[in-house]
Formats: sequence, structure tokens, C-alpha cells
Amino acid sequence: MKKHVLCFGEVLWDTFADGKKAGGAPMNVARHLAQQKVEVSFASRIGNDESGKELEQFLKENNLYCACLQHDNELPTCEVTVELDADNQATYIIPEPVSWDNIKAEKGLRKHAKKVSAIVYGSLASRSKTTRHTLRTLLDESPALKIFDVNLRAPHFELSTIETLAAKADVVKMNEEEAYLLVGAKDHDNLKEHIIEFKKKYHVKTICVTRGDKGAMVLHNGKIYEHPGFKVQVEDTVGAGDAFLATFIKGLLKESPMEQVLEKACAVGAYVTTRRGANPEYTKEEIRAIRAALSEGK
Repeated sequence: MKKHVLCFGEVLWDTFADGKKAGGAPMNVARHLAQQKVEVSFASRIGNDESGKELEQFLKENNLYCACLQHDNELPTCEVTVELDADNQATYIIPEPVSWDNIKAEKGLRKHAKKVSAIVYGSLASRSKTTRHTLRTLLDESPALKIFDVNLRAPHFELSTIETLAAKADVVKMNEEEAYLLVGAKDHDNLKEHIIEFKKKYHVKTICVTRGDKGAMVLHNGKIYEHPGFKVQVEDTVGAGDAFLATFIKGLLKESPMEQVLEKACAVGAYVTTRRGANPEYTKEEIRAIRAALSEGK
């Protein structure tokens, strides 16, 4: 039976001074999974407004539209204001409440979640009681592999909620900054020790910490794996973590050796930083070229 992944959470418009782009970490992960030929569905909620119609059309064009997309008659589709500083570092102003704060535990969604191989979820959509309850219902009812992409967006989270979501997960992925907050580590060597303690506390099977251009660290089946990352010419870092996670998920579902899973995830994440935007297209040959460059010492 083919593996199928359900991505759950926010979908939105990132609004820049010169226009807007469809975004939301769960949706980006779904797009990368689809590009890598993994069967995927996406569950969220949009408003019955013009922005929602445009997002729905976008999802259809990217083969991510399904019956798990809900429509809200009262709350608006989310439009995030993105402000860039002189160094092109982004600040996100996320309105509240919006349509994906009201994702309901509808019968069709619950039935679908029980059939999938994996459920991917983040923390942002769980800022609201309704969506948080729906997610916990899906996680409690489904036998799927649960993958928690921490993805903190201050001030839209509470530590108690993050801890609950982590306790529900089989796999937790976070970046270094999030790891230092949640795990309590202060440096690279200290991080290993604290990841092991985190696993004992939450009984997570796999913990992955991405480290930007320094690669990633994974605790899997009681063993620590590390990859130094790939040196590339960076255009922007938007979506790199989502691309990494999608590749990591595909490798986990295929039960590939963790060394290979981690290397390829780092390579795809690195490639995405060489192109503008969160979802550039890439080929197997382009990813192989990045992996070969490291092995040749380039």
C-alpha cells in the first residue's frame, strides 16, 4: 500500500510590499512532498472571501485541494503582513482570529486521518482552542506516524501547548533556536545530552534539530546522527526547513538508512536556499550535484 501523508494547519497569504504569496509551513511541506511524488493531502480552513477563493484555486493548481479543506462563513482568510529590514530579515504580523483558528473535527476529516500513514502538524494553528481540540482528536484517533514540526511564531504559542503536542508525537523536528528554548541546551555538545533527556521525557522516537548552514542532528533508535550541511550560494532561506522536513519524512516512510535520509534532507534544504521563494522546483540531478560536491570536498 502506498504511503499517504496528511499535513494539517495554517494556509495563508504572505503579503509583501510588492505583492503576496501563498504560504504556511504545513502547506509548504505538502507542496514539497507532492513534488517528491509522495501522496499527500492538506487540511486547513479558509474564509468565504476573495482571498479564500484565490487560495483554493492555488491549492487546486498545486494538486493539494481535497475535501479536508474547510470553509468559514465568519472568520476571514489569513493575510500575514511581512516586513523586511535592511538585511532582508522578515518580521511577520499574523492576525487573530482567522479561518484556520476554527478548523473543525468534521466526520470526513476524522475518517481520512485514520487512513493515512503520517500526520504532519505544527504549533501555530494550535494557538486557538477549536483547532487545537481538532488536532488532538485526530492524533488520538489515528494510528498514523505523528510528526511535530515545532515552528514557533512568537507570541502565538504557550509552552504548555508545545509540550502537549510534543508528547503526542513520534517525530519532533525543530531548529536550533527552538531546541535551546524547549530542550534547554546552550551549545552543540550540550545539545546532544539534552536531546536524549527530551526523548526520555516525551517518549519521542525520533528528534531532529536543523542547524541552518551547519546541517542537522538527529536522535533515532537511540543513536545520534549528524550532517555538517552543504555550502551553497544563498539566495534566501524561506522554505528551506519545510523542504528539509518533507525529504526527511519521505526517507522515514521508505525506511531508508538514517545517514542517507539526513544527507538528502540537508541537500534539498540547501538547494532551496539557492533559489528565491519557498517552493522552487528541483530535479534528482540537481540534488545529486549538491551531494556530490560535499563528497568531493568542493
